[in-house]
This record gives sequence, structure tokens and C-alpha cells, in this order.
Amino acid sequence: MNQSPSSPVLTLRLLRTLKERGKRMKVADSTGVKLSGSDLLIRTLALRRYLLREILDPDEKNVGVFLPPTAPGVATNFALALADRVAVNLNYTVNSKVLKQCSQAAGLKHVLTSRKFIDKVGLDPGAPMVFLEDVKEQITIGDKLSAAIRGKFFSADSLHKKLGLSHQTSQDPLTIIFTSGSTGVPKGVVLSDGNVASNVDAIDHCIHLNEDDVVLGILPFFHSFGYTVTLWSAVTLPCAGVYHFNPLEARPIGKLAKEHGATVLLATPTFLRSYIRRVDKEQFSNLDVVVVGAEKMPIALAEEFENKFGVRPVEGYGATELSPLVSVNVPPSRESADSRGLREGTVGRPVHQVHARVVSPESDETLGVGEQGLLEISGPNVMQGYLNQEELTAKVMHDEWYRTGDVARIDEDGFIEITGRLNRFSKIGGEMVPHIQIEECLEEIVGIDDEGLLRIAVTAVPDEKRGERLIVLHTDIDFSSNELRQKMTQAGLPNIYLPGESSFFQVDEIPVLGSGKLDLRALKDSALRLTATD
Repeated sequence: MNQSPSSPVLTLRLLRTLKERGKRMKVADSTGVKLSGSDLLIRTLALRRYLLREILDPDEKNVGVFLPPTAPGVATNFALALADRVAVNLNYTVNSKVLKQCSQAAGLKHVLTSRKFIDKVGLDPGAPMVFLEDVKEQITIGDKLSAAIRGKFFSADSLHKKLGLSHQTSQDPLTIIFTSGSTGVPKGVVLSDGNVASNVDAIDHCIHLNEDDVVLGILPFFHSFGYTVTLWSAVTLPCAGVYHFNPLEARPIGKLAKEHGATVLLATPTFLRSYIRRVDKEQFSNLDVVVVGAEKMPIALAEEFENKFGVRPVEGYGATELSPLVSVNVPPSRESADSRGLREGTVGRPVHQVHARVVSPESDETLGVGEQGLLEISGPNVMQGYLNQEELTAKVMHDEWYRTGDVARIDEDGFIEITGRLNRFSKIGGEMVPHIQIEECLEEIVGIDDEGLLRIAVTAVPDEKRGERLIVLHTDIDFSSNELRQKMTQAGLPNIYLPGESSFFQVDEIPVLGSGKLDLRALKDSALRLTATD
């Protein structure tokens, strides 16, 4: 796809940044590990040398990684990149069957993991495992000495050449990230060096991460936002990154943020709700930038977060297929002459070198300012394609434009407002009814539970008479279906947006993916099961 070859490849940028960082802290995690730029470089080089000698076959290009966001997870991903391999970070929030499908699709011969982590998640990644605990014992003095000499006495450019990486280009695959599977079987998205590098450059351009910034890395590396922003951006830009393995564990995250003076937080609205309730005000006192994505952020949530922590979250937008960043609202504290603009209710303007347009879903005709249609994106962030699925890749591409599946409008200043998703509309009596708008109304009525978790969600099932029937799943709430319908009417929703009184079902919990998004497939499966005998 569209990629810019102008910037140095990421492996070279990584070496340069770690050399420049020197003895200053570059990476830390909640287990107490703290690594300077030099420390991380030496660890990464030693691990690379061992893997090439003892584990990886010469023709083994794709290598699995099954680790949470921690210092070892960072070093493992970088060791594979410096070994000229493609890292495949596997999703540990799915089941073993899905993991096996992903491992087979990527042709994995090895998965790098931790025995302690495997014991905790109780999953089989579906390929032979290499445990880092064993690797640590088997790395020799020679591996460490070689890494130390190379790290200290070679320049970054000379070391890059010595490692045999001079042939790398922006077109080379860097990672394969499997989609969340929220709407079906996960697809392997092939992202090149140029794809991810374009996002790193875009983040540098609009947020301007500097030597004093500390990025709070809570998003998993199997998620494209975590992989690109909290892994590659946090380490190849001048800032530092600090990591915790579970984004829902608010208390240790607050402690980590306070210890290292975290200034940048990337999260989802679901995670922010938990932090508001469980993180002390002073623990987030250094935060200067909070960007959320994956789901729409209610203004009330932004106000509640700002009232407690003194920084107002802004929204961004992306997709795995887009490396992932497309657009972001620039926080006032990070505005510059060539990067400015914030409009609440939107997901910001496209980042540097990325272009957006809206087209008619029926005719593919490009629509004008303020018109609602299907959002398409072009730029150097557009994926190389779905792994071994050319037809599926062609289906989502419109020439050089990626069809996001999201419904949006773009205003006169270029701000993008996401109004829905094609698979989150129901055609009822010939009219398109948006699930998200109904969901937002219901969330306003019932609120969020004490844990900061969602209590209500909307989906649909087939209906013989009207095409589809709206279904609402909810946890234990204080409203009857009739009361909810009345309040929806009072909020101004038209009758066609109102689910029937018999279309409300109580469930133990609303299904959510590890990324914080609603699990749309599980949501629909539950609705189909509950209405089967209805």
C-alpha cells in the first residue's frame, strides 16, 4: 500500500535512540525492572544472539510472542526485529482454539513466552513454547560480552550494518497483528516497517513527545495501539515508557504512574472509568496528555476525569489495518504552529500524511462537507494486507483507500465525527437504525457500575416482519424495560429506535474484549441464544 520510504527503518532508529539515551532510564515496569537505554540495548542484543544460535531456524520468518506489556515483552519484540524477524504478538484474552488458529495462520514454529505467564492465563498458544525463564539461564557470558562490546563501542549505524540489517526497507513486514475478532474469526493484518514508522512520525508531529515525557504503557502489544504507540513510539522517540501487564488493574497503574511521573496515558473510556474510581489524584498529577480510542467517549466522562486529575482526555481514532492511528485531537498543551486543533465530539483531524474522505455506501461517490457516509482512509499507514487473504484484502480496499466500515461525517475544518459502524446499524422497516446512538442514550440513563464497567449494550437479531429486531442486554439495573423505554422517549429518540418491552434481557456481564471494546460477536451470540425460545 501507500508508504513513505524517506525515514530510516525502525531498527536503525531504535539503535540510535537507545545509544542516545545512554544511562538514563528508558523502560520500566510494575515488577520493579528499570532499564536505561544502554541496559535495554545490551539485553536486546544478548537475547537476539541466543535466539539466532539456539532457537530460530534460518528460514523461520514469523515468530510468536505471548507476553504482557512488561520490560521482557519490550526486549523480546525488539530482539526479533533486530534478528530480522516478524513479531506476532498473540492475544491472551481469547481462548486456546482461537490462538491455535492464529498460530497456524502465521505459520509459527516457536512462541516466546514465560512459564509464569502461561500458568497465570492457562492457555495454549498453539505452537512450541520457548520460556524466557529458561532462556535467561542459558544466555552465556559470551552472549553478554558480545552485546556489551557492540552496545558500547559501535555507533548505531555501524551496529545496524554489523547485525546484517542494511538490506531492510520500509516495505519489509514488521509485525502481524490479528484483529480482535469482535465480528468474526481474527484476521492477520500485515504491517510493514513503513506503516508503523509513519505512525511514529505522526505521533511525534502532533504530540511532540520529548525527553521528559513518560508514556504509561498499559495496552497489550497484541493490540495495534499498544504495539505502535506504547512499544515502538515510546522507545524510538526521546521519551521513556513504563509498563503494567493489565490495563484494568487501576491501583498498581496509579502507583507506577506516580513512581515514574507518567505524563502520557493512552487508554479507552472503559479503562478511564476504573481509574477515576481507584487511582488517587496525586498519582496522576503529572499527566499532561490523555488520549482515548476504541469507543466513543461521553463528554460527562471527560469532565469527571478532568475534575479529578486536572487533565481533560481527548479522542483519537484508528484501526488495526491502519497501523492504527488515523486522527487525533491535539491537547492544548501540545499545540504547535503546524499541529493544532481540538473539537470535542469528534476524533480529531487526520494525522500527518493521512487523508480521509466519506463516500456513499451505495454508489461509492465521494460526499461533501458534513455529509454522512462510509469513512475511507489513505496514506502510508494503510496495511500491506490481510495475511494470505488477497480476496479479503481487495474487498476492503477502494483503489488506495481503505474502507473502514465506520460511518462518519467530516466538517469544513477536517474534523472527523464517527456516527456509527455499518455492522452496528439495523435495517428496520427499511430505515437504518444506529445501535451506538441508542446505546449512548441507555448508558446515560443507567450509568456505569462501581467497577467502572458497562451495564448495558445494544445488538439485533433477525425478524421476519421488520428485517431485524433490536435487543438490549443489561446487568442488574434499577429500571424496568418500560421505564427505560419511557426515558428513551423523553430523551428524544424516535419510536423506531425503541426496542420492544420484551427485548430487554438481564445477563451477568456485558462481554468486552481485552482491548476494552465491546465483543460484538459474543453480544450477538448471547442475543440469539436468549431469543431462541422467546
